[in-house]
Amino acid sequence: METIILAVVIAVVVIGALGGLVVGSRKRKQLPPPPPAAPDITAPPAEPHVGDEAETPREEPRRTIEEVDLSDGPAAPSVVVEEPPAAPQIEIPEPTAGRLVRLRTRLSRSQNALGKGLLTLLSREHLDDETWEEIEDTLLVADVGVQPTQELVDRLRERVKVLGTRTPDELRGLLREELIQLLVPEFDRVVKTDSNLDTPGIVMVVGVNGTGKTTTTGKLARVLVADGKSVVLGAADTFRAAAADQLQTWGERVGARTVRGPEGGDPASVAFDAVKEGIEEGADVVLIDTAGRLHTKTGLMDELGKVKRVVEKHAPLDEVLLVLDATTGQNGLVQARVFAEVVEITGIVLTKLDGTAKGGIVIAVQRELGVPVKLVGLGEGADDLAPFEPEAFVDALIGE
Repeated sequence: METIILAVVIAVVVIGALGGLVVGSRKRKQLPPPPPAAPDITAPPAEPHVGDEAETPREEPRRTIEEVDLSDGPAAPSVVVEEPPAAPQIEIPEPTAGRLVRLRTRLSRSQNALGKGLLTLLSREHLDDETWEEIEDTLLVADVGVQPTQELVDRLRERVKVLGTRTPDELRGLLREELIQLLVPEFDRVVKTDSNLDTPGIVMVVGVNGTGKTTTTGKLARVLVADGKSVVLGAADTFRAAAADQLQTWGERVGARTVRGPEGGDPASVAFDAVKEGIEEGADVVLIDTAGRLHTKTGLMDELGKVKRVVEKHAPLDEVLLVLDATTGQNGLVQARVFAEVVEITGIVLTKLDGTAKGGIVIAVQRELGVPVKLVGLGEGADDLAPFEPEAFVDALIGE
């Protein structure tokens, strides 16, 4: 019996020892920690535990309740609102009445040599044949032309002979009368802009490039607006991209709309559309600026004829103005003849008359075409285009 009990005790001791070894080995072998769990972004932030203190950092100044922004939510981003571009300011053109008189000083500055030269020659004590030849030369140099010069000299010789004694005032009055007579004062110089039909007045502007044709068209729009007319501009010079832009700028300054087409497009189509829109808008006048390449090109002449025919499908042209550069002198007469063969010129605009131009070109071109000079350009200013007035022009030539 004792032997059995002893065997049991030994067995229990052995089993216990073995169990301790196993447990000890398990404690020495650490299992790898489980991977950290992904944060739950949808979960609300953990609430603070009881006893946790939310301390304000000591370096941060404490704020009063009045200083705390208690807005309901984050401020909305500021939206920058772009202002629409300002409309161009409409200008009020200078009235045309008496404009040439106001510009007379500028005109006389470049033309006074003609008048003074003639008066000096006429004031000589003895007016012999040599003196009269000098008077003829003075007139020819001033681009008066051969035939008008001969007529003027013949009349002056006759009147001076009858007059006898010649005071400076008498000579000036005599010369003034004869020059005005050469300018044909009975010409109607009004730019025709009133249609006899229920359509706008239609004015076509023609001339060689470089004469100031497009600029003149823009300035003419100002003249018409100053006289109380509403204007539509037709940019039918489609061969120069700058021409349409330039004309549109002139129009915007006085509130006139510009009808234009694609660069290199059909000029007749643009002219047709301009007249059509002028009729629809009830405008008073439609001004059509045409192409002005070299006048020797037959294609250009045919093109002008086509523009005239297409426009007259709406209504007849009321005015065809030929723009000439006064500084070209007698060469301008060659241009005038060519254009007159294609379109019926009704009036002439002489530009750059304040520069190196000779004043006699006014007489010569009127005699050549048999139509009046209606407008003259006397500078680069916007309102330097003036209705032509023979008396004011002659007074500028010979001085007071």
